[in-house]
Amino acid sequence: MNRGVMIQRYLAVWLVLCASFMMQGAISAQSPSLVLEDFQAKDPDGFPLNWDHENQRSHSKGRDAYKIQAENGVSFLAAKDAGQRIKKKKIEWDPKAFPVLTWRWRLNKAATGTEPIAAIYASLDTDLMFIPVFTKYIWSATKPEGVLSEGGMFSGAEIVVQSGTKDVGQWVEERVNVYEDFKRIHKHEPAAKAWGISIIAGPGVEIDFGPLVASAGR
Repeated sequence: MNRGVMIQRYLAVWLVLCASFMMQGAISAQSPSLVLEDFQAKDPDGFPLNWDHENQRSHSKGRDAYKIQAENGVSFLAAKDAGQRIKKKKIEWDPKAFPVLTWRWRLNKAATGTEPIAAIYASLDTDLMFIPVFTKYIWSATKPEGVLSEGGMFSGAEIVVQSGTKDVGQWVEERVNVYEDFKRIHKHEPAAKAWGISIIAGPGVEIDFGPLVASAGR
C-alpha cells in the first residue's frame, strides 16, 4: 500500500477517535435530568393522564379547561379560562440531587385584573398534617419579577418569575432552584423525595405549558 495512502487512513482514524472523545466529554458535561412531565399522554378528551383536579365539584370545567395539544411535533398543555389547579399524581424525585426545575410557558391572553396569571407549584415536603408544602412560581400581572411573598398556614410562598403581558404569544423559558428556594423560605431541608407538582391558570387566561424537567444543573 502507498505510504501516503496509509498516512491518510491513519489520520482519518485519529480524527474520528478525537471527535468521539470530544462528544463523550460534551455528553458527560451535561447535567443529568428527570422529565417530570412531557404532556405526551392524554385521555380521549385531551386531558393529561395521571393528573387530578383540585376542585372535584367543578371536575368537568377542569377537564374542558386543560387540553394537551401539539405544535410542530412538540406536545404542550393548553389552558383556557381554568381558574382552578390541577395536580400531578404519583410523581416524586430527589430535590437535592435534582434541584433545578425548568419549564416554558406561553401567554396567549390574560383578562384584566387576573392575579396571578398562572403558576407552577413545586411541593417538596408535607407538614405535620401531611398537607403538601409548596413554593408557587407565578406569572404575575402586576408584581415585579423576583418578589417573594411568604405563605400562610394554607397558602404557599410565592416567587414572581414573570411579570406583565409584554411577551404575549412568545414561549418564555424558566429555570428555578426549588431546593435552594425551599431551604431559604422554610429554613430546613425538604423531604428526601419531593411530593409533586401542580399547575394553575387564572380565570380569563389562555396560556400554554411546556414540559417540566428536574435537573442537577446549577
